[in-house]
Amino acid sequence: MAQKRSIFEEVETTEKVQAEPGAIDRAKRGGARSAIRIWLMILFALVVVMIAVGGLTRLTDSGLSITEWAPITGAIPPLSEAAWLAELEKYRAIPEYQLQNKGMSLSEFKVIYWWEWGHRQLGRVIGLVWALGFFWFLLRKKIPTGWTGQLLLLGGLGGLQGAIGWWMVSSGLEGTMLDVASYRLAVHLGLAFVILGLIAWSVMKLGRSEAELLQARRNAEPSLKRMVSGLLHLSYLQIIVGALVAGIDAGRTYTDWPLMAGDVFPSLAFEHSPWWRNFFESEALVQFNHRVLGYLLFAFGLFVWQRSRRSANRATKQAYDWMAAMLFGQLVLGIGTVLYAAPWHIAIIHQFGAVVLVTLILRARFLTMYPTTQSVRS
Repeated sequence: MAQKRSIFEEVETTEKVQAEPGAIDRAKRGGARSAIRIWLMILFALVVVMIAVGGLTRLTDSGLSITEWAPITGAIPPLSEAAWLAELEKYRAIPEYQLQNKGMSLSEFKVIYWWEWGHRQLGRVIGLVWALGFFWFLLRKKIPTGWTGQLLLLGGLGGLQGAIGWWMVSSGLEGTMLDVASYRLAVHLGLAFVILGLIAWSVMKLGRSEAELLQARRNAEPSLKRMVSGLLHLSYLQIIVGALVAGIDAGRTYTDWPLMAGDVFPSLAFEHSPWWRNFFESEALVQFNHRVLGYLLFAFGLFVWQRSRRSANRATKQAYDWMAAMLFGQLVLGIGTVLYAAPWHIAIIHQFGAVVLVTLILRARFLTMYPTTQSVRS
């Protein structure tokens, strides 16, 4: 017969400790999630360098120095004098040499060749880093549920970027083109920023567990999210127009500010026919559009920043503070680039500023959608 026990008596039991909600997910975070996040951060840094090297390749007029697309064999540069002379002969057959660089020496050619070769080689390195990381995690079954497609998409976009790069270069190899087509350059740079943004967003999401993200979404601010999403789209449009400016060297044409050759609206804005060509080929109209979009981006950014003051989350407000500060800095850099006729060292800092600004806008958007927890006192 069982012995009666007092209700105050301690009962000895062999306790089975149950895992608290999210414990399994946190365990994954210490393994695959954190490792994948580090891998993506490396890819992010490589893409940033790639954008900078691509910008310098454009600013040094080096992009057409390699006239063939050889994804595999092109990784090996010329190794003999005869090989270098063969590459120079191929370059002599294109319009850029015949109309702009006629008489270029082999030593001068090597300078622009190494810039373009380095640009393409870095693209190969990025592809290799993605492939090694993706298949390593895939074969070891370390990719968290729902992430395989997203990581595969990054690789697919990277391959597409390589094809678009050649599509861009090929536009300057025939006819009377001295440079690549500006709209193709804009597509190339635009996709680079899309890839960069997707990587940054993935890094942010992998920094917190799925359980934390699910809980944080309950405190999201939908109206602020819509505003910052609009700001993000506007910033991407500004980057594309900036690529058009770079594609036709429009930044070196009108070097006064706030007017353009003494006019509010440049008189040569619609010098080409048909009219729609001016949005891609008119130095006056392209730079004017870039300036106006810059003003709109800054004004709308300040409006969004002011709206963020209503947020109850301190970390979210700080993210918008950093965004607004960079927005102002990028505006100043843009004006400086114009006033100094876009020298390469200022122009490349301005382009890097766009990378920083887009990343900070994405971070502000992320914290709007997934606010961090804070103490009652905060």
